[in-house]
Amino acid sequence: MNGIEKITGQIDADIQKEIDAIAAQAQAQAAEIGAGYDRRAQEQVQATLERGRREAALRRERLGSVAQLEARKLVLSTKQDLVGRAFDLALQKLTELPEADYIALLARLAVDASRTGQEQVIFSQRDRARYGKQVVTQANEILARRVAPKLPDDLTASRAGAILDRVVTGASAVLSGTGMLTMAEETRPMAGGLILRDGRVETNCSFEALIRLQQGALSAEVAKVLFP
Repeated sequence: MNGIEKITGQIDADIQKEIDAIAAQAQAQAAEIGAGYDRRAQEQVQATLERGRREAALRRERLGSVAQLEARKLVLSTKQDLVGRAFDLALQKLTELPEADYIALLARLAVDASRTGQEQVIFSQRDRARYGKQVVTQANEILARRVAPKLPDDLTASRAGAILDRVVTGASAVLSGTGMLTMAEETRPMAGGLILRDGRVETNCSFEALIRLQQGALSAEVAKVLFP
């Protein structure tokens, strides 16, 4: 081997060594870059999972809140429905009272609602046919008693005294203009109760109206009984 070949060989060896060094450096850099990408990818995966867990927790919390709200709405609606049924049952019980109690109740309603003692009494079709005359008669007797002088008990205890008491009571009613309720020809659609009419003024004492007036004030108390 001559001098040129030695020089050429040395150059080739140096070049190869440099190439090997560059290759090794490139591989190291590539490995470092790959590790960095893997690390960032893993970090991104972990961040994505964590974000997913947080979003799932928030969604579960929101769905739970919505479910609780809907449950409360359902419970409230059910309670309101049951309270309403309680008042419906009260209306039914009123219409199913024994005849004597029912007549006495309607007579008392007419007396309490009367302002002049000369109103017309409007019933439902059923009540007018069955109880109308008895209710008006009983109500007029109560109104007449209010204005009649009280006779001694020993006088009214006799048959003649009782007759005299009725005469005095009737005369007092005529003189005062009270105790002159009359039964109207017309009827109204209602479950029970009555309506007093004085000219154009009407006082609604139907059971539906009376229960409706009381429902607002008593619903809370009824709810306490139903749901202690």
